[in-house]
Amino acid sequence: MAHRPLLGLLGGTFDPVHYAHLRLADEAAEHLGLARVRWIPSGSPGHRAAPRTAGRHRLEMVRIAVRADPRFEVDDAEAGSAAPSFTIDTLRRLRAELGADAPLVFIIGADQLHAFHTWRAWRELFALAHFAVGERPGFALDRSALPAAVGAEYERRAVAPAALAAAPAGRIVTFPMTALGISASELRRRLASGRSVRYLLPPEVLAYIRAHDLYRKDDLAA
Repeated sequence: MAHRPLLGLLGGTFDPVHYAHLRLADEAAEHLGLARVRWIPSGSPGHRAAPRTAGRHRLEMVRIAVRADPRFEVDDAEAGSAAPSFTIDTLRRLRAELGADAPLVFIIGADQLHAFHTWRAWRELFALAHFAVGERPGFALDRSALPAAVGAEYERRAVAPAALAAAPAGRIVTFPMTALGISASELRRRLASGRSVRYLLPPEVLAYIRAHDLYRKDDLAA
């Protein structure tokens, strides 16, 4: 059977989207040979506190940030939902949309792999997608450094990127990532206090933030 193009999936709150998100998507596409990367802004993530910024704004900021790159597309199915969203539900939805044979590659950071055993129905995720793990300083990617159950799955499923296209799901790959010390929480603090965020996120996203008066001090203190 001919190999099908790889579709990367990148979920998150993107509150706000910034250059580290864009580099993660770009480097995953480059190193893994992804044909496209689908960005999936969440409405209310199941594993963390609800974002301060409305889903419609976060969705629009992602659209603005990725529109110049033809490899990137935006999934708007979850951004407007108030119900908690979990990766297992996202992947089940995409499988119903794209079919059982499409190779799906869910992109995460090494810090997320270390907490993978806390995700809802985490073992079932491997039946729905591959997982691509971006390397990060301070988070070793080997069996001994990971939680025992995750380490066992990692050792069993780890492959080279070239093997991803041969199956729709079930494998783990790692890829190098440029270390950028940018966090959305720090951006929100800087914006609330009036400090510069230039060169940390796309200027068009910053213009949107200012036009809609997002990340004000009173919003973050609420």
